Amino acid sequence: MQATDRDDRYAAVGEDQAATGSGDPVRSFDPADLGPSRFSNRETSWLAFASRLLDLVADRALPLLERVKFMAIFSEGMDEFFQVRVAGLEDQVDAGVRTRQADGMRPQEVLDAVRSAVIELMRRQDALYYDELIPSLEEVGISVSDWSTLGADQQDYLNALFERDIFPVLTPLSVDPGHPFPYISNLSLNLMVYVADQDSDEERIARVKVPPSLPRFLSTPDGVHNVALEQVIAAQLQRLFPGMEVGDTCFFRVTRNSDLNVAEDEADDLLDAVELELHRRRFGAVARLEVQAGMPDRLREILRGELALDEGDIYESAAPLGLGGLWALYSLDRPDLHEETWSPTTPYPLADGAAYQPDLFSAVRREDLLVHHPYDSFAASVEAFLSQAAADPQVVAIKQTLYRTSGDSPIVSSLVDAARAGKQVAAVIELKARFDEENNISWARTLEEAGVHVVYGIAGLKVHSKTLLVARREDDGIRRYCHVGTGNYNPKTARTYEDLGLLSADPQLVQDVGDLFNFLTGFSKQVDYGRLVVSPAQTRKRLIELIQGEQAKGESGRIVMKVNGLTDVEIIDALYRASSAGVRTDLIVRGVCSLRPQVPQLSESIRVKSIVGRFLEHSRIYAFGQEGDVGRVLLIGSADLMERNLDRRIEALVPLSTPATRARVEEVLSLCLADDVSSWCLGPDGMWSKEAAIAGVSVQRELQQLALSRVRANAVH
Repeated sequence: MQATDRDDRYAAVGEDQAATGSGDPVRSFDPADLGPSRFSNRETSWLAFASRLLDLVADRALPLLERVKFMAIFSEGMDEFFQVRVAGLEDQVDAGVRTRQADGMRPQEVLDAVRSAVIELMRRQDALYYDELIPSLEEVGISVSDWSTLGADQQDYLNALFERDIFPVLTPLSVDPGHPFPYISNLSLNLMVYVADQDSDEERIARVKVPPSLPRFLSTPDGVHNVALEQVIAAQLQRLFPGMEVGDTCFFRVTRNSDLNVAEDEADDLLDAVELELHRRRFGAVARLEVQAGMPDRLREILRGELALDEGDIYESAAPLGLGGLWALYSLDRPDLHEETWSPTTPYPLADGAAYQPDLFSAVRREDLLVHHPYDSFAASVEAFLSQAAADPQVVAIKQTLYRTSGDSPIVSSLVDAARAGKQVAAVIELKARFDEENNISWARTLEEAGVHVVYGIAGLKVHSKTLLVARREDDGIRRYCHVGTGNYNPKTARTYEDLGLLSADPQLVQDVGDLFNFLTGFSKQVDYGRLVVSPAQTRKRLIELIQGEQAKGESGRIVMKVNGLTDVEIIDALYRASSAGVRTDLIVRGVCSLRPQVPQLSESIRVKSIVGRFLEHSRIYAFGQEGDVGRVLLIGSADLMERNLDRRIEALVPLSTPATRARVEEVLSLCLADDVSSWCLGPDGMWSKEAAIAGVSVQRELQQLALSRVRANAVH
């Protein structure tokens, strides 16, 4: 996101190389010679992604409520960033850690850079909210109104609503010698109030928590005016403190350290350990205090002192705090202000028809099937496959990993049904899936009660692989079927996250998936697989081997990677070395990217783009070799190119071998590279710029049209 004076070192290194007079100085160049300057900082790179979300808020070509959605996503993303990344940096600073990161920055230097970048983002958020979104909503008949702008009838209506539905829920907490400063829960929205007794001249402060169980916006009877809940409460403070004089008030919000820290090797019961850590999370240190712009100094100082914060931990916002609440406006029934509704299609081999009820096992037995969500229906493919397996009397066993799933998950229901039908069912549930820990604990208990063998992962590692294995009794014995995917078994996110999945009965692949499950549930040192590439033992090593294979080809080498994040030092250096040999490389990185592309003598042949659109680009695809070459390697799977994925998680990548599955993935990559509607390009200075829409190619629109075209073509047959 930010350029530094370290960039000047690139030119000097290039000059030094040229001066050596060696026959091929570029090819012999070791990227480590540049030191930390060859990497961008991870935290500021993520904030650059947040900036791209604000670019979408500013994009008037998008339907208005889609812009509102991106503002909500931006706000929630910032919350998570502070809960995890900033909180972790503050822990390092408090512990006196001064070790430099790969990019050469110490923790305190990163925090300083983060604060500077966040302040700028907040200024931009405020401007977009008041200068773009609010006036635009007003123009289409949706008013986000201040209490003071409402008419008497509208205020009377909301006053009555307050008495009936809000007042009974509120609990004002005063601070005095008998009442210490209250605990402020994570991400809660609060009012701080000065209250005075006119008879005794005694002053106190009080805190009123805005109930998260109530709607964030309240509508007037005409349906036009939408008023923030906290404003309605602020207008009724006299009702909460009768007989007292209400003085200065302000809104504030705290963000606490919410990263889970479970010492699994010291815990006799991982489930109990996670539950204990979840309880502790509620009381994590405050990583950020958000305050209403113009907060009176005396209230600000009280908050700063009571929460034991430095001034640098406080962030002012003119816009309402916690704009994740804008999801309430996004859900308004205004089709004219949303993207056109998209209904995922059903792939032909899995299609239902009046005279054709598909046998999914027969379809997968005939050929590997690639499904691409949300263009292909998750319900008609993965859910249907598991549901059929649960109901099929010939199925004897089902094994599945679960990282995140929805609250009303048909996936879990199918596993429960299978267990109750007497099948052998095993579920590897990752209890430490960040912010889904409580959901996963609940599902674990539901599954255990149904007789499912529940395993809580591997000590010291997160199980992040997306794998499903079904064993079925057939005429020639037990045959196994599998699914390996890039995304979670979550029906809700499958409608908005772009992901790939492979359904296969390939003997070697199902053997590999079976071996992986035996490793996850049993006692094994399995590290070698026939087709699967598994972290932490194999992934980095295999990907570097493939990069080096392209490096050996020189300018005829070709690499394309589509990932969510790229920060691993060894992978980046391998890509730099390939670039020095002339290998043309395209990286499609949605979020964090520590590699610096197009730097002379280092990464001239590397291009990096980010696609941010209606659907969250989530699939991971790795391609090595020229398109159309017989030896071109194509892999999909769960692993990003980050240290956590390569060293601290169980991940699985699968190579695609059939012409049909390979063609589908080539189609995706080609459209991603051609996209100039939803793409940003990363420059050598670490700055992102919006790509000019010359051809007008939108990968997501094109894939929707292709999905519909396939349905029409198959209907003809």
